[in-house]
Amino acid sequence: MEKESVIEIRNLNKSFGSNHVLTNFEMDLLKGENLAVLGKSGSGKSVLIKCIIGLYFPEQGSIKLFDRDISEFDHYEWDRVRQRIGFLFQSNALYDSMTIRENLEFPLRRHELKHLTDKETENLIIDTLSNVGLEHTIDMMPSELSGGMRKRIALARALILKPEIILYDEPTTGLDPITSREISHLILEVQKKYNTSSIIISHDMSCINIASNRIIMLIEGRCYAQGDYDHLKNMEDEKVKEFFL
Repeated sequence: MEKESVIEIRNLNKSFGSNHVLTNFEMDLLKGENLAVLGKSGSGKSVLIKCIIGLYFPEQGSIKLFDRDISEFDHYEWDRVRQRIGFLFQSNALYDSMTIRENLEFPLRRHELKHLTDKETENLIIDTLSNVGLEHTIDMMPSELSGGMRKRIALARALILKPEIILYDEPTTGLDPITSREISHLILEVQKKYNTSSIIISHDMSCINIASNRIIMLIEGRCYAQGDYDHLKNMEDEKVKEFFL
């Protein structure tokens, strides 16, 4: 039985002046899969993510989230849809002046979950922190944590609303190789435990090999090639091969 698509993109075109970033780009994110988008710096990976979540508007083409065209969304509908999408920022984007507890409380307040009692909120935060192995950091400040720990906390914040889709923006950038592997395996664990569908934007070939089920090569603004890691690694195309050297 064919899996359903939770994101469907067709003939997407996005330019900035004369710079054509995405040209007739197409992709599907299937329910329950981790899809890596691989491309050089400036190839349009971050632009693609911003188009998906409605921060950029394409000149042409369509994007469907959960089988609905995003061009039909009003402000209220965007707010509801974004509750179903978790985002792990490259910079982590934690609030330095807030404790870890307060950082995780923030999206609960932002997305109309104020009906939770203090006890329910506390249990949800502890449970989410436990899933990334950092329950003991609940009353610490971000500045007291290592880079890898901050990345885990950022992931916990992305998970606290129990999203159906997670967008990972360079999840291992700036981390040492051992911590990078730990984060890559954590992405895989999250997929299995929460049955999430994810897009992983990354230059880290080790991360992509560990965490992705399928890879799209974003080259010259389009989906140049796709397949699993081994399939792409064994291709003879020079534009693909250079990523695996």
